Amino acid sequence: MAKAIMIQGTMSNAGKSLITAGLCRIFKQDGYKVAPFKSQNMALNSFITKEGLEMGRAQVMQAEAAGIEPTVNMNPILLKPTNDTGSQVIVNGEVIGNMSARDYFAYKPQLFSKVMEAYQELADENDIIVIEGAGSPAEINLKTDDIVNMGMAKGAKAPVLLVGDIDRGGVFAQLVGTVMLLDKEEQDMIKGLIINKFRGDKTILDPGVVMLEERSGKPVVGVAPYLNVEVEDEDSLTERFSGDQEVGLIDIAVIRIPRISNFTDFNPFERMPGVSLRYVTRVGELKNPDMIILPGTKNTMEDLLWMRQNGLEAAILKKAAAGTLIFGVCGGYQMMGDSLSDPLGVEAGGTIKGMGLLPVDTVFAGDKTRTRVHGSFTGVEGILAGLNGVELEGYEIHMGVSTLKDGAKPLTSITNMAVGLEKAKEDGAWKDNAYGSYVHSIFDKEEVAERIVQAIGEKKGIDTTEMTGVDYQTFKETQYDILAAGLREHLDMKRIYEILEEGV
Repeated sequence: MAKAIMIQGTMSNAGKSLITAGLCRIFKQDGYKVAPFKSQNMALNSFITKEGLEMGRAQVMQAEAAGIEPTVNMNPILLKPTNDTGSQVIVNGEVIGNMSARDYFAYKPQLFSKVMEAYQELADENDIIVIEGAGSPAEINLKTDDIVNMGMAKGAKAPVLLVGDIDRGGVFAQLVGTVMLLDKEEQDMIKGLIINKFRGDKTILDPGVVMLEERSGKPVVGVAPYLNVEVEDEDSLTERFSGDQEVGLIDIAVIRIPRISNFTDFNPFERMPGVSLRYVTRVGELKNPDMIILPGTKNTMEDLLWMRQNGLEAAILKKAAAGTLIFGVCGGYQMMGDSLSDPLGVEAGGTIKGMGLLPVDTVFAGDKTRTRVHGSFTGVEGILAGLNGVELEGYEIHMGVSTLKDGAKPLTSITNMAVGLEKAKEDGAWKDNAYGSYVHSIFDKEEVAERIVQAIGEKKGIDTTEMTGVDYQTFKETQYDILAAGLREHLDMKRIYEILEEGV
């Protein structure tokens, strides 16, 4: 039976995911078999396992840090918001339906047994489980039937480390206030405090640490600095959407639609010198990019109508007519077609006109496609002809089926990676300077991003020999090591190991 330790936070974005990933890496480096766990995650950034099951990307990132293959046992419940008051509910990788917040709150107690079954399977296979909480454990209106914070800690008999974010200010009130709002039994489960995202001279903070320990009755087991590491972050909290990035020699604009999903698809371009990747929400921010990306979305039809209403669709079509490269991924690919139909009411219902960039019709179906795939670009002409034969790997998550019409040609040939399903199929479409694919992570392999940037550079007459990409998986491995080294230096790992051994 694995030892467990839980990372809870005083608020969302306190750094729970990063601390969890760092501890996973440290324990792995120290020779332990370790796995991450989060009972319930709310995110539009999701991932497909080798078994074709869906889970949150945060736990995938943590599994990579632990050096293991991600499984849905690490994230048995995933909530994908469909609007401000409802979500698609995914349990053990399978969609069980859409629920309002109130309906889910009433249904949630029935899920705890599934949560504990998933946790137990992980615990049987590993030496250490690092559990991540969600939001804050002191949300007193949500404590009834809690399955993600103290309720999970009790179920797993896991000691808790509470993380506070000093970068946003008020860290002493965060930590002391959170402890005070908990029941005595819950307070006793907190075995240490972590001050996160510290910048500056720690000696100035030291008196505050002493007072914090006196007021809370809990030891501070570390003051973690603001670490400059590049790992995948939560979609709702990412700083990548700030919109203040300078324009590079090669400029790529991603349309930040309201329900954007899997924006991590485009991270490989961020690693390339001379290339800017900007997220755009208004026509005035679009400027004159060399490539426009339409990303995935949880609500394809509604997000297309949003672009239509705020003028972005017209601006994109004008750029496309002038020869700008347009690339759509998943929902973005669907938007680029001639029509989108929803006879079953999977999304908004009815039929709407697409952007007309690709001769493709999409019909939304009741079943979700969930597959890990590999393959290559094939038969591509135009500006991206250099992609022909280049290998790709990624995954599909979509509810629609797209049919190519006269004038459209497939973009890739892909194969489902699941055992026994080794039959290639055509994916995506291209016409002129418009390209689209259902495959998430399509740019992850080094050569794919490089060939695209080279093609744009040739068109502009720019030397792109220095704009080399990196293998994204290799890059992430180095970042996990940097994260672990930073936490080792600033956390009291000896005390954390003692807390792990002592339990609750």
